[in-house]
Amino acid sequence: MTATVRGATTEPPGGHGPLDGLRVLVPRATDGPDPLVIALTANGAEPVTVPLIQTVPPEDPTELDDVLLALGIGYYGWLAVTSGAAVPVLADRAVEIGTTLAELVEDLHVAAVGPATERALRDAGVRVDLVPRGASSAIHLLTAWPPLPAASAPAEEGSAASRVLVPRGDLAAPTLAAGLRGRGWSVDEIVAYRTVPGPAPDDVTRADWSEGRIGAVVLTSGSSARNLVELLGPPPPGTLVVCLGPSTAAVAERIGLDVGTVATEQTPTGLVAALVDALAATHPPRQSR
Repeated sequence: MTATVRGATTEPPGGHGPLDGLRVLVPRATDGPDPLVIALTANGAEPVTVPLIQTVPPEDPTELDDVLLALGIGYYGWLAVTSGAAVPVLADRAVEIGTTLAELVEDLHVAAVGPATERALRDAGVRVDLVPRGASSAIHLLTAWPPLPAASAPAEEGSAASRVLVPRGDLAAPTLAAGLRGRGWSVDEIVAYRTVPGPAPDDVTRADWSEGRIGAVVLTSGSSARNLVELLGPPPPGTLVVCLGPSTAAVAERIGLDVGTVATEQTPTGLVAALVDALAATHPPRQSR
């Protein structure tokens, strides 16, 4: 009986999954259980975790602390989170100012760019009011965004109902903020985290990668694609490259990577499903005798 790529549906103990024996480079490391690593393992793969990118708090968190305090006193009507990487930083800074992220946002609307970010917020105890369908992108979130409240336009455009806080990474494009401003919303952007390259991979990992002993890589951001090439070099021939969404794929292709497939559902389960499909397309199952 083979596994299907669903949340809790896996092979029976001792069985094989659709990714049986495939070594997959995962370009990140987490402090706790990683849903992507769990999903890969459940489907028979051997994850090779290499932190090609790291997210770190801003060097001076003063401005971030100030806007979190503003959240708590009702200055903003919306919090829009465009990356799950922002959530632990926001949660940590909330604790530093003597509260929790859930308490700071309990009286305002919260938007998440996609399911993974929504999950990170919910894990932090935050209720999420808006998640776009389809791809996890600023464009999709902007499309799903509600119209400006009638009472806030234009006479009361400075009211809390029309104000949006967008915490983002230092490398993120201002797509959402610019789009909302164009619709009359008052938007403040704040750098919640910085994306920096991970440490140099060890010699064993370098050799396994360059000699093709790692059969696939899952890229979760444009930064992971760039740092893959910088820290390990381009994938050798035959290595499957799977991207978590079109924006990541665009960066990967721009730097010369041959993208095998793009996850249509931008979650760990969706990423693994895309890898299963790509593997099946390039390595059809052998007929049993």
